[in-house]
Amino acid sequence: MDLHLNRADYLQVGVTSQKTMKLLPAGKPGAAQKVVIGDHDGVVLCFGMKKGEVVTVFRTLPGQKIARLELGGVLNMPQEKIFIAAGSEIRGFTKRGKQFFFFETNLTESIKAMHISGSDLFLSASYIYNHYCDCKDQHYYLSGDKINDVICLPVERVSRITPILACQDRLLRVLQGSEMMYEIEVPGPPTVLALHNGNGGDSGEDLVFGTSDGRLGLIQITPSEPIHKWEIQNEKKRGGILCTDSFDIMGDGVKDLLVGRDDGMVEVYCFDNANEPVLCFDQALSESVTSVQGGRVGKDDYDEVVVSTYSGWVTGLTTEPGHREAGAGGELRLSQEMQNKISSLRSELERLQCKVMQEREKCQQSSQSSKAKSIVPSFSINDKFTLNKDDASYSLVLEVQTAIDNVLIQSDVPIDLLDVDKNSAVVSFSSCDPESSDNFLLATYRCQANTTRLELKIRSIEGQYGTLQAYVTPRIQPKTCQVCQYLIKPLSLHQRTHCIDHDRPMNMLTLTGQFSFAEVHSWVVFCLPEVPEKPPVGECVTFYFQNTFLDTQLESTYRKGEGVFKSDNISTISILKDVLSKEATKKKINLNISYEINEVSVRHTLELIHPKLECQLLLTKKVQLIDALKELQVHEGNTDFLIPEYRCILEEADHLQEEYKKQPARLERLYGMITDLFIDKFKFKGTNVKTKVPLLLEILDSYDQNALIAFFDAA
Repeated sequence: MDLHLNRADYLQVGVTSQKTMKLLPAGKPGAAQKVVIGDHDGVVLCFGMKKGEVVTVFRTLPGQKIARLELGGVLNMPQEKIFIAAGSEIRGFTKRGKQFFFFETNLTESIKAMHISGSDLFLSASYIYNHYCDCKDQHYYLSGDKINDVICLPVERVSRITPILACQDRLLRVLQGSEMMYEIEVPGPPTVLALHNGNGGDSGEDLVFGTSDGRLGLIQITPSEPIHKWEIQNEKKRGGILCTDSFDIMGDGVKDLLVGRDDGMVEVYCFDNANEPVLCFDQALSESVTSVQGGRVGKDDYDEVVVSTYSGWVTGLTTEPGHREAGAGGELRLSQEMQNKISSLRSELERLQCKVMQEREKCQQSSQSSKAKSIVPSFSINDKFTLNKDDASYSLVLEVQTAIDNVLIQSDVPIDLLDVDKNSAVVSFSSCDPESSDNFLLATYRCQANTTRLELKIRSIEGQYGTLQAYVTPRIQPKTCQVCQYLIKPLSLHQRTHCIDHDRPMNMLTLTGQFSFAEVHSWVVFCLPEVPEKPPVGECVTFYFQNTFLDTQLESTYRKGEGVFKSDNISTISILKDVLSKEATKKKINLNISYEINEVSVRHTLELIHPKLECQLLLTKKVQLIDALKELQVHEGNTDFLIPEYRCILEEADHLQEEYKKQPARLERLYGMITDLFIDKFKFKGTNVKTKVPLLLEILDSYDQNALIAFFDAA
């Protein structure tokens, strides 16, 4: 069954956070519902639609930024009380807008996530989770990494309080009281949790999770262990998931799964006979979707998917037919309601244009005055800098509440900018002199009109670390710019994982000295991505990492006075040794460094590089042949005389060139990794082999795996 939804924009509020828009329950079955939304200005707005016009029910005064908005009430009754989390406070409003509840929590950090169930309140700040019942503190838990969302299984169905935390370290932590019952590994950092079908599914224990790398899954949370039911991979490389809801938009009696992503994609998944999700509708909006709800807003009897976006737009994707077609020779008559709406919009547009003209004149006059004061207009930027496991590149997403004019990218370390299909901005590069200015990259992206979201892809080189800066200039007057900074870490292509292969040949680096647990943790944070800034609880900690480019691995275990690092790649150990020595020297800490090198690991790393290098060499060779083969084709008139291999290259020419364009400097990158491996192998033996590098490059140009391994052994 196909689903056709038509877009209707209702109104715009201020910038919104994740999960800050809800639909209030309808007064009677089939009736239109009211929308309640909170924004960064601290305003809670409740509105409904009447004859195509927005009717405000209530609007609160501005205050602290609203981080979450939830509905609550007596269990098994309509949930029509509105609760907001702002700073460390919780406020409650009736559906008419009267404040009936205020609770100042004892949290020192701002509230990031909230869940309400009857008189139970579940809150989380960055690392701290608290459970309150009737405003009395019940339970507390300190998480090992940042908490992105919190939820509790429905107590009216499972007769036990089971809170679940979605944590940045790719874990769902299932709690009982203040203790953790068990952890569940998920494929990416979980960003959102929701009860399946809104009530936990058939068992009351079914939980939907969404991750920052765009995957969805369903897990049953039983008292003893989790049961994984299904998982949807992000094959279309869409954005991370920010919000979900369950609602029967198809009208078949089965609730569908509504999903909002941070690249503006809204998706509807319906369920087949085997209860597996199937994508049946998607639509792209121009900015990230912060909340999604299913219900009826625009008109009675017409179901719709209501979404709120980052810049504050509330939009409906409705089942109401959007246009009527006139028959042959007939004329299309607009309803009186539509005519009134068009005339009111025209008059409002004229009024706004007059107001803009007046304000412009005022601004012009005041700017010429000798007493005038210049005020820099402020604007908020929603940014995300994440490592993609699939292609070992960093994705930088910049989203502004107003249109972006240009973005200047500056880096003091060598990085490659990769092509992004969604990016329509025009890029220009400026020449850099790294020796005199510390600039390895200066690139300007000029955005097209009304672009509020820009996505870039960056690939770094391990061992070279520094800062990437983005100077964002929006289309506002007077001209202003904000700078966003992102750290490129020494082992930037490593990603956290929960288990590694202990049978691989490992090299070991051991550090001992007069350093504290917090100091050695800060060094690991400096070297590796995805490590929590706060030192973990306990005296000793172990983290596992995987290199997203080469699939090599790293195990780091450290405590006060000792750090042990194991990897199957000598270059990883070499980078750690250099960087950790440097950091300890800065703090004037004397380090004792010892290492054990496993010769077998070099061959093992070369075997991991081999398929990637072979594939890239073959692609480069094919791309170099394309122009010559095309010339032959034009000269001869056909390709019948060519061998099948060359005909195949011509047929796939566009695809091959596109693939090659996506991976600039990949071959040089692989050559660089092999060269580093060669130098590092002998560096640990105290031998300088830099003079033999040209010979190594000659072997790589006429690549043969056995010859390369023999060269490594013989040198």
